[in-house]
Amino acid sequence: MPVEYSGIISEHMATRTAAGLFDVSHMGEIEIRGASALDLVQHVTCNDASRLADGQAQYSGLMTERGTFVDDILVHKLSDTHYLLCVNAGNQDGDFEYIRAHNRFGASVENAGERYSQFAVQGPRARAILHRFTEAALDALRSYHFTFGKVDGVECLIARTGYTGEDGFEIYFAPEHSEKLWNDLLDAGRSDGLLPCGLGARNTLRLEAGMCLYGHELDETTTVWEANLGWICKLAKGEFLGRVALAHQMTRGLDRILVGFEMRDRLIARDGCSVSQAGIAIGRVTSGSPAPFLKKNIGMAYVPFAASAAGTEFEIEIRTNQAPARVVRMPFYKRAAAA
Repeated sequence: MPVEYSGIISEHMATRTAAGLFDVSHMGEIEIRGASALDLVQHVTCNDASRLADGQAQYSGLMTERGTFVDDILVHKLSDTHYLLCVNAGNQDGDFEYIRAHNRFGASVENAGERYSQFAVQGPRARAILHRFTEAALDALRSYHFTFGKVDGVECLIARTGYTGEDGFEIYFAPEHSEKLWNDLLDAGRSDGLLPCGLGARNTLRLEAGMCLYGHELDETTTVWEANLGWICKLAKGEFLGRVALAHQMTRGLDRILVGFEMRDRLIARDGCSVSQAGIAIGRVTSGSPAPFLKKNIGMAYVPFAASAAGTEFEIEIRTNQAPARVVRMPFYKRAAAA
């Protein structure tokens, strides 16, 4: 997947206003099977997979015993005895070994990434474009649910998920069909404004939507509460890796938390820039860039909890400048409700 095809801004805007096609085959897939498959998924993740129905997916965290992130993942329930985990590309092998090392339940764990390619079709016209290639009931498919069906004659898992803030679909299929399916989707969608999109637009889109990126907002030093992802942490489900540490942190309170910010001038904050108040460093930018659709410069940073309220002002060191910024609520962008 290149950084860009026709340009980050044009690809970003196409996804917001029409549709974008992303080759995300670099993402990893891990399959967990067997009578104790749910027990293993529950043990290593913080969300409650027991709530999933067949054909439903959830965003979750693969946890350390410290309540920090080994990875952020999507858990798909295929059946009571079969779960598919979509994991970050650079973490796939490590995630597989980590899950296998904590498999005290006798479940089968497969590092299955070589059997999958994955495309994402995202944007307000994504459904109409994909409809031309499949008889699957896309209209009836709710967000964070999936089904099976043929797309362009290829057997696929079709999930209504995404990483852009737009409605859209991610399709999983055997790699030998990649080139034909990519070309057919692009050819058919061109009249609707579909563009191939690279990693650059994927990053600016997810940032506008306030979505975290592993290695930036999430890593083995950040907890679920600090990352403002408490909604994926279900302490009430019972034992899981990190539960004790997370319960303790909830009781004790947070020293820092992830916030969104917008720049008060034309300067652009970049990953790693120092955040300060009254000349005292208080944090660092985790992600920062222009927001092409919103036409402002935005970012995310970890700051002390006392400096996290919307409207709080601070400075960001950009080269030799102390550039003013202020905390704003996330997501920065939220698509309009369907009519």
